[in-house]
Amino acid sequence: MNFWTSLSGRLRRGRRTIRPRRYSAAAAVIPCTPLQGAQGRRDNRLHAALETGRTRLLIGGSIMMLGFAVVGMRLIDIALLQEAREPRVARAPSASEMRTGRADIVDRNGEIVATSLQTASLFANPRKILDADDAARLLVGALPDLREAEIAAKLKSGRGFVWLKRNLSPRQQWDVIQLGIPGVEFQTAESRVYPHGTLAAHILGFVGVDGDGLAGIEKSFDTALRSNADPVRLTIDIRLQHLLRSELTRVMTSSRAIGATGIILDAQKGEVLAMTSLPDYDPNLQNRASDNQRFNRATLGVYELGSTFKIFATAMALDYGVVSMTDGYDATKPLRVARFTIRDFHAKKRWLSVPEIFMYSSNIGSAKMARDVGGEAQQEFLARLGMLSPAAIELPEVGAPMKPKPWRPINTMTIGFGHGLAVSPLQLITGVAAVVNGGVFHRPTLIRRDDSTLKKKAGERVKSAETSLELRRLMRLVVEKGTGRKAGAIGYLVGGKTGTAEKSGRRGYNRRALISSFVGAFPMNNPRYVVLALVDEPQGNKSTHGYATGGWIAAPVVRRIVQRAAPFLGVAPMDESDPAIKRLLDIDIKQEGPRLASY
Repeated sequence: MNFWTSLSGRLRRGRRTIRPRRYSAAAAVIPCTPLQGAQGRRDNRLHAALETGRTRLLIGGSIMMLGFAVVGMRLIDIALLQEAREPRVARAPSASEMRTGRADIVDRNGEIVATSLQTASLFANPRKILDADDAARLLVGALPDLREAEIAAKLKSGRGFVWLKRNLSPRQQWDVIQLGIPGVEFQTAESRVYPHGTLAAHILGFVGVDGDGLAGIEKSFDTALRSNADPVRLTIDIRLQHLLRSELTRVMTSSRAIGATGIILDAQKGEVLAMTSLPDYDPNLQNRASDNQRFNRATLGVYELGSTFKIFATAMALDYGVVSMTDGYDATKPLRVARFTIRDFHAKKRWLSVPEIFMYSSNIGSAKMARDVGGEAQQEFLARLGMLSPAAIELPEVGAPMKPKPWRPINTMTIGFGHGLAVSPLQLITGVAAVVNGGVFHRPTLIRRDDSTLKKKAGERVKSAETSLELRRLMRLVVEKGTGRKAGAIGYLVGGKTGTAEKSGRRGYNRRALISSFVGAFPMNNPRYVVLALVDEPQGNKSTHGYATGGWIAAPVVRRIVQRAAPFLGVAPMDESDPAIKRLLDIDIKQEGPRLASY
């Protein structure tokens, strides 16, 4: 009995007859169930995934081993195979490559006096502020200079953008971040910074919120500074700027003056080494400065400068040959011209020689010298010294001189002793430099140039070297024996001239409102530097015995400036009693001699 016969019998004995299926030989070869086939397929996929993972791991490991091998070989090369030397460093980018935005301004020694930094400004979107009053209170706590009511009003405005504060310091920015106020954010922008604050405010000027130059060098060289070129290099020395400002602040405080200005000038080149005007302001906070603080008294202000103008009257008379050092004038009594009367402050009431007129600062003698020269020649001489046109300096704030029209004989005489012509302090010191440096006029400058450029821009001769030497002797005489004795800085051969002028107003001259000044040069055997100190409306005090004149107020300022500045300028003290110096600068004053006609 075969298998199929047996199976058929069993099925027939059952309750149902099942007709057996026929299987092919091929089907009988692999007797597996459907469950067993699915399991096999899963095993195959798992096996394939494991093989793929092993392959990827092998490739990744190989790459890492190759990388470690390269690093290891490089370490061996550096440590063992190469010659011993200092390790190389990455090349640092140059300042020009790193510079962005507005260029720097530096002093003559390269000290940065104006630069640009990236700063954060605070703004808000009021529509995102949940509690405006609470946010304002928190912000004022972090930024005390803000006003809570003003900030709250901005945050309640309902606008999409409001400025809260510009140019925050890093500490201020961090304090605001710590508050975590939604809707309060920062915008980064370039900010102009003046590291020395008030020191050179009137020279540097300032920029607006959009970075435009609005005053000073920032305005004059706005295009150059915007071009991101090399820094603009000034002639000023920030050290001299500091000492000049400190001395002017001192005298302004002690004399209760309303203002002061001072300049230190290189007489041989025309370079302004320091220039200060008080009161001044901080260009970092220029929006808080008043008009009076922004006013540059050194270049924009014009004043009748009193007896300092006698330098020009005397130089003019000597250079034109109208008088000599041995001549003299009658100063016995006041000089009456039409309805005007010219008097001497300290009248000697006698004939005075030319040196005495200068030494005692005689208005009468100076007026007569100017009269003898004549108005036409006087105008020509003053024009050569730059007194009749605005000073040619690289600042937009330059005042035009106030000159008489028409130029009458009385104007010629009053201008001889410093009244009737108003000029800026910069014009005065530039003219004095030409008088003492050998007779060569150099236009004043605030921009440092190399020596080759300076040679191409040589000065213009305005008077003879002989006249220059005679004026140096006279200016030295004023400090040794005349009204400027308090300017004498021992060892530095200071020479100069005092000036005290009454300020003019609507009702004429005010005797209680004075412009007190002193202009001096040193060393007078070979003048290199000129110093001017001017004090506006000083008041006498105990130390000045109640006087508010240039000899008592301004001359001591120049003395202290010379003593402090000389070491920076490389001027060493010298023996003032040296016979060679005495022969060069001494004057033999003769009270008797040729007397010029007086009428």
